[in-house]
Amino acid sequence: MDMAPVIIGGGLAGLMAALRLAPEPVVVLSKARLGTEASSAWAQGGIAACVGPDDSPALHLADTLAAGDGLCDPAVVQRIVQAGPAAIEGLARLGARFDRGADGALRLGREAAHGRRRIVHAAGDGTGREVLRAVVAAVRDTASITVLEGTEARRLLVRDNAVTGVLAAGPKGAGNGVRVLQTTRVVIATGGIGGLFLHTTNPAGAWGGGLALAARAGAALRDMEFIQFHPTALDGDTLPLGLVSEAVRGDGAVLIDGDGRRFMEGVPGAELAPRDVVARAVWRHLAEGHAVFLDARQALGDGFAQRFPAVAALCRAAGINPAVQPIPVRPAAHYHMGGIAVDAAGRSTVDGLWACGEAACTGMHGANRLASNSLLEAAVCAGWVAGDVSGTPAGRIRQSPVDALPPPADPARVRAILSRSAGVLRDNAGLEAAVAALLPLALSGGPAADPAAVGLLVALAALRRRESRGAHWRTDFPDQDKAATCPRIMRLDDALRVARGSAPTGASLLQEA
Repeated sequence: MDMAPVIIGGGLAGLMAALRLAPEPVVVLSKARLGTEASSAWAQGGIAACVGPDDSPALHLADTLAAGDGLCDPAVVQRIVQAGPAAIEGLARLGARFDRGADGALRLGREAAHGRRRIVHAAGDGTGREVLRAVVAAVRDTASITVLEGTEARRLLVRDNAVTGVLAAGPKGAGNGVRVLQTTRVVIATGGIGGLFLHTTNPAGAWGGGLALAARAGAALRDMEFIQFHPTALDGDTLPLGLVSEAVRGDGAVLIDGDGRRFMEGVPGAELAPRDVVARAVWRHLAEGHAVFLDARQALGDGFAQRFPAVAALCRAAGINPAVQPIPVRPAAHYHMGGIAVDAAGRSTVDGLWACGEAACTGMHGANRLASNSLLEAAVCAGWVAGDVSGTPAGRIRQSPVDALPPPADPARVRAILSRSAGVLRDNAGLEAAVAALLPLALSGGPAADPAAVGLLVALAALRRRESRGAHWRTDFPDQDKAATCPRIMRLDDALRVARGSAPTGASLLQEA
């Protein structure tokens, strides 16, 4: 299979790209068995698409731009939302069983900051699981797709800013599990970075491995400071934290404190304000010593388990009956708006390297993702990436030096640093402390090196953005800088030089895209 395109990541974006490449042979690398560890499978809310009779691409566009707080690329957003209805039809043809009414029409929900009911669900709050089930089945039935499960990409091989292969670790066997896949076409679809935080709704393995691969290969990354914290993760001892879908609030559940007071009642939009607003309100209320709960007793009552079976199961496992008890919640790292900087075709700044899904920064989400736009972007952009990969002939392999296989990554030492300094609320002192702590780890070559490199990019980007916008909130710069509306890109080598103090800050670190 040498010279076939290699897709790194077994979630919705990676698998959809593989399907769209068929019948061209393609290799998919997945750290775990397909469908078990992908963030896509954990998505509860649904897929946003303008399929309702009172909806339109223009309305979906407006809501997305408003949530993105000045940093979305309007042309990208328009192109993706226009493709939404066709994406839903395509997933249905693959076998995804979306929720429908008696008349066969899609049953649509509404979530925060959406002006219309446009959230397409499957199995109530099991959308990601159902969609990925259908996609995985289609992949396994496609002869041109070779899936290497239990295989992790550790480095991209690059020569003269062009991909020449992937250095991976697989099951023990010949070569002690080390694999070199020769290819001039690689797609990164590894998901987000929630695993870099103590409290996250992402799988623990979603720590930004694809971003580390791209960064070490010299690719530019964009908008790394923008991390969305979901305001209502189930607060408990089990990690990662279970997600209490925003759709629960969309169906009328309210946030209360230990005294039963609805503390968001006076906030514009209340519980359905943009996620960053709700997350900060919950965070501050917790910091003031209050407990915070999501109360669905009046809105849903005995109907909770039927409407939200996955959330009900999480609650039961924690000893909570949401029909008669409020659910304890807290913010948790949920989605990364930043990622590998890509163009309209998903191409990175390294020749032969594409990215799609959460690992990519397309300009869709800006400073704050609109709820349920993530699966939409993954499904749509995966097809565009596949089309561009297919139209790019395999290049001539030029041998690149193959370094020793890096050790398996362990983000444990990074989690406390980022959680303390780059969480819901940030300030200069905390971010400078994070940079100082992460730099030696990023340079160490040890298990923490790659997670720390991604964390360093986040901390430096947050340090340099001296304003509050969307999901990035600086307590020392609480106002928005009206002029700071250009996306910013950075490269790891520049960031390391700045962190060391051996290069001036400025354009070499953060460039306007």
